[in-house]
Amino acid sequence: MKTIIIGGVAGGASAAARLRRLDEKAEIVILEKGEFVSFANCGLPYYIGGEITDREELTLQTPESFKSRFDIDVRILNEAVRINPGEKTVTVKNLVDGECYTEEYDTLILSPGAEPIIPNIRGIETANVFTLRNIPDTMKIKSYIESEKPESAVVVGGGYIGVEMAENLAKAGLSVSIVELADHLIAPLDYDMAADVHRYIKEKGIKLYLNNGVTAIERDRIILQNGEIKADMVIMSVGVRPETAIARECGIETNSRGSIIVDAKMRTNIPDIYAVGDAVEAENFVTKAPSFIPLAGPANKQGRIVADNIAGFESEYTGTQGSAVLKLFDMTVATTGLNEKAAQLSETDYEKTYIYSSSHASYYPNGNMMSIKALWDKKSLKIIGAQIVGFDGVDKRMDVIAAAIRFGGKITDLTQLELCYAPPFSSAKDPVNMLGFVAENIVSGKIKQFFWNEVEALPRDNSVTLLDVRTVTEVECGKIDGFINIPLDALRSRIEEIPKDKPVYVHCHSGLRSYIACRILQGNGYDCYNLAGGWRLYESVINEKTVPEYICTECK
Repeated sequence: MKTIIIGGVAGGASAAARLRRLDEKAEIVILEKGEFVSFANCGLPYYIGGEITDREELTLQTPESFKSRFDIDVRILNEAVRINPGEKTVTVKNLVDGECYTEEYDTLILSPGAEPIIPNIRGIETANVFTLRNIPDTMKIKSYIESEKPESAVVVGGGYIGVEMAENLAKAGLSVSIVELADHLIAPLDYDMAADVHRYIKEKGIKLYLNNGVTAIERDRIILQNGEIKADMVIMSVGVRPETAIARECGIETNSRGSIIVDAKMRTNIPDIYAVGDAVEAENFVTKAPSFIPLAGPANKQGRIVADNIAGFESEYTGTQGSAVLKLFDMTVATTGLNEKAAQLSETDYEKTYIYSSSHASYYPNGNMMSIKALWDKKSLKIIGAQIVGFDGVDKRMDVIAAAIRFGGKITDLTQLELCYAPPFSSAKDPVNMLGFVAENIVSGKIKQFFWNEVEALPRDNSVTLLDVRTVTEVECGKIDGFINIPLDALRSRIEEIPKDKPVYVHCHSGLRSYIACRILQGNGYDCYNLAGGWRLYESVINEKTVPEYICTECK
């Protein structure tokens, strides 16, 4: 049995190693048109920024190591140029000498990945314009920085790679700007969760040009739809698309984006041809709709599944939910499942909530706050998505929520999770538990919510009562127009000041004290609504200038 694998990164390399472990006698050939196989795409920005200092660390395997450990024939600089399904052959071009040859196969695995989108704008071919997909791209950028000594850079595109590149270019000593067509960075985030990211990244000296695009590139100047930026180099990071021309040309079915259509066993429409990784259309785990979610984790899992099926072990891919995490200087951003835009497009009837919790026990030194947002299906209560922005402990909380989604967990199930606790690591009621408690209160009707984007529409004509239960010192740091201030600890003694025949809309800093206020009011016959996420979220979204904690310690 002979298997040819086109593409030697992530999915392709994973399939090859797994197939060998399952079948010692199989003949396995990897065709890779680049110079490297099994390299760490996700580590490339950190080599440019100096976090990773040894280029060899980016290469997980080499042709020699594949041969010695797995007896796999890896041919770098060998490009598959044609697939001939009728003859079960692949035409290969040796990029060193230009010669072509034919290779037969019993099974074929396509793992060509995705290629950077290059927009059609004037000046895109300028020598100081780069993309980042592989190690040679990385070395070009690194070499340019070392030889030309650029002082400024523009990153076009504010996705995960774009933001990581901006951070690492800044660490390399450049003045950095990000240009993004959308109104916020990191598309899997909702705008309200991205607001904290915007404020933080600007504090780190990176300039943001949102709702803006590049119309032309000159040697030291970037022309925008609105304005221009001086820059010595440009990184294009506007997204990727499946690199699947060879598949389409031989009759393999693709969708309108160009992604290869596969079944749960990763089989294409042509017998004995499989496909994995960024080149394929994957089922969204939450919505069950066809999706394009290019991530390394799913690619590796798909490679393993293909190898299982080729070796005779039934295995199916159950979908991609989009779990991802981003390091941004000291900040961590993590997402899983659907955001609000995706939930609305899927026509899911969902509910949401926010919490603002410490990474560990408040009395233990050096705790950091994290903002958590969760979405769940109103009917089934199943969690459909979450976003976390913070510092320490973000990744482990998101991993718990991602696992809960994978196993069909309800938002209320989070209250029952028994998670590890010690003061340096968490609180007795972990933020994940707290998320469940807050949601449970909403589901059970103990509390009613309103949201930051509804605040401005609230009437200021005395038909409702708008109540701020923060301390006087906190209110001095900033307030929402029209809200009267009665601190929580004085609420019972001053409750007669609040008319009982009007709805009461309450907020505090994070939503916790205002929840307590609502329970007091509801216990006394009031109709009360709590501002989800509190003043902190509202102010962050509206103004992107929440008062720093070192200025206003009462606002914590």
